[in-house]
Amino acid sequence: MRVIELPTHGGPEVLTLGTRDVPTPAYGQVVIQNHYAGVNRPDCLQRAGLYNPPKGASDLPGLESAGVIAAVGESVSQWAVGDEVCALLPGGGYAEYSLTNAGHVLPVPKGVDMASAAALPETFFTVWFNLFVKADLKAGETVLIHGGTSGIGTTAIMLARAFGARAIVTAGSDDKCAKCLEIGADIAINYHNEDFVETLKDQKIDVVLDMVGGDYTARNLKVLGQGGRLVNIAFLQGIKAEMNIALVMAKELVLTGSFLRPQTDLTKARLANDLRTKVWPLIEAGKLAPIMDQTFDLSDASAAHMRMEAGKHIGKIVLRTIK
Repeated sequence: MRVIELPTHGGPEVLTLGTRDVPTPAYGQVVIQNHYAGVNRPDCLQRAGLYNPPKGASDLPGLESAGVIAAVGESVSQWAVGDEVCALLPGGGYAEYSLTNAGHVLPVPKGVDMASAAALPETFFTVWFNLFVKADLKAGETVLIHGGTSGIGTTAIMLARAFGARAIVTAGSDDKCAKCLEIGADIAINYHNEDFVETLKDQKIDVVLDMVGGDYTARNLKVLGQGGRLVNIAFLQGIKAEMNIALVMAKELVLTGSFLRPQTDLTKARLANDLRTKVWPLIEAGKLAPIMDQTFDLSDASAAHMRMEAGKHIGKIVLRTIK
């Protein structure tokens, strides 16, 4: 099978087209013949040597894909060869075939094409876990989402609105802000022109979903209301931050965050079940759909990474993995 390998760490140019044997499923696993694979920020971090795969996972990048079941391992009864699926992967998505736990697989929603299905798992698992499980976002509350036009950002806007919350976002241009409003954000702030803390001083912010880190941390604490929750899922401005602990105590704030990739198989299976029962019906009803940016061939993975790191994309970038 064709794969994208990482012979060394570095820039997008280190992504190399190669070949490997098709994997064989072990107990509780399935092999998916991928049609498309999602491109995500963690893939770029892995390429740079900053996000190593967990023990036992493929060393190939790629955390989500969509295609058809090609083989099933012992004890797998919920999937059969030929089923159209999308899946959260521990790695190995940049390939024509991928291996994953059967419990982390979901059906391709009715009415959704394969490219769009490949754009669902990583962002929907991540947003559901962090906004609705860890931050316990509820109807009537307000969430501030940084990076509103990223795959995570667009998904967070849609899911927040679908479950009755208000969504406020930051983005890097007026055009991106307009797109966020079109998707369903209530307020969109161009962070090049406005200080979100000042702009939102009269708003009650219950949750902040942050992928920036660095000096955004102290600013997020300022903008949060009483009992607010800050959830960090990335750190584009750095892993270190200074904060006012007295402010955390006075407002009774909760600071949390997560990496999705190292979560246990059971946690991921529970998230998959939540999505299948609570979110997939909304997708099939046409109430939710991934925002798609651009599709690249597997052999053009370097160009896909360059587009992601340039920050010009709106929504999801995917690789076409099938010839």
